[in-house]
Amino acid sequence: MATKLMIKKGDKVKIIAGNDKGKEGEVLQVLPKKDAVLVAGCKVVKKAVKPSEKNKDGGHESKEMPIHISNVKKVEA
Repeated sequence: MATKLMIKKGDKVKIIAGNDKGKEGEVLQVLPKKDAVLVAGCKVVKKAVKPSEKNKDGGHESKEMPIHISNVKKVEA
């Protein structure tokens, strides 16, 4: 049975646990199957990227990783 998520895309949230505790950002994407959200500027990691048509040189790319829904709190705007 799926849980109902109270956070939607575009909401402003605050991280309440983890390495980015205290940071605030906007929700970019909600992942209901994983009970997770992507928050702009939080939990950013560098991923190695192979050369491709889009990225001729390859290298490293910074991207946000999912944060469990229990570790974020909605902030009133």
